[in-house]
This record gives sequence, structure tokens and C-alpha cells, in this order.
Amino acid sequence: MVTFSAQFLAGASRFSECPPGGMPEVAFVGRSNAGKSSMLNRLTGSKRLARVSKTPGRTRMLNFFDIEGGGRFVDLPGYGYANASKSARRLWSQAIDDYLTRRADLAAIVLVMDARHPLQPFDRQMLDWAQSTGTPMLAVLNKCDKLKQGARNLAQRRVAAQVASISNVEVLTFSARTGLGAEALARRVGEFLGRAED
Repeated sequence: MVTFSAQFLAGASRFSECPPGGMPEVAFVGRSNAGKSSMLNRLTGSKRLARVSKTPGRTRMLNFFDIEGGGRFVDLPGYGYANASKSARRLWSQAIDDYLTRRADLAAIVLVMDARHPLQPFDRQMLDWAQSTGTPMLAVLNKCDKLKQGARNLAQRRVAAQVASISNVEVLTFSARTGLGAEALARRVGEFLGRAED
């Protein structure tokens, strides 16, 4: 599988702290514990690039990672961070909103969902946002290794049917643990970063 060599650049608790732009960015967003950090680690071939925890809400800043060859990954705080204060949740929510609406370098969104519980209210809000802005989005059903193949295929069909009317959204299945779907995900992410296939 093609992996992206990446290194941590900066963390931002608010939009004004984001590093200067100038290159395409692919942002990863999803509910807490959906597996964003594990996905980033799989894509970069690293076990430690993004901090992984069983405790939801460990990603508490907008984390920027420089990709060798150009482009960035941006790990956004998970939605539904149960152990955070209301003031912290408001701050993160504002930072996410500002990033999504004001960041000129945003090339695409990877919406990470637990394949067992897809299309939660936050997921639907993100899909509506993608439709209204025309921003390319990959709706990724993560943790597919926890489903048998029949259930996995059914989940993908159901989600694909729900987003069929949104031309800029594509549905993929994925498992950070086993690597299922990693090649397809890496290929699409590379295209968003402006990289041609080898």
C-alpha cells in the first residue's frame, strides 16, 4: 500500500493559531472514537503520528501534519467529547466551524464513521455541509473488521443510498486495524492532494 510520510507541524486551539497555508489540506473529522487517529496512522505507516486512545475526545486541537511531497493532513477534534467542559467544547466547535468555512486550502474532507453506527446526527450535518459547499468528501465506514462481510456490505449500501443525491460524496469501507480498504482510501486522498497515480 502507498503510505504518506508525514510529520507533526502544529496544533491550533482556534482558527487564528492555524499555520500559514499555501498547500492543499485534507481534513479528517468524525465523532469521538470513530477512529480518525488510527486511520491517520495507517495512512502514514506510523503507530505514533496521531495519538490513539480508548478514551473519546483525546484530540483536542486542530492538528496539522506536513506530508512529504506536498500537502497536509488535518486531524480535527472529535465531536461528542464526553469528558470535556462546556467551555472547551464551545472552543473546539468554533475552531472546527471556522476551519471548515474559512480555510482556503481545504481540498477535501474525510468523514470517519463507525461502520456499526453510521449516519449519526453529526455525520448528517457534515454531509449537508458538503452538499451545500460542494467540498469533496469521503464518507468512510471505519472499523469494518468488527462486522461480518454481509453486514459490512449492507452498511455500505445503506449509506451509499443515503448520499446518492450528493455528487461530491463517495462512500468507502475501511479498517485501520486490518488495512481493509486502505489502498482505495490512500489513492483518493492522494488525488485530493494533487498527486497523480504512479
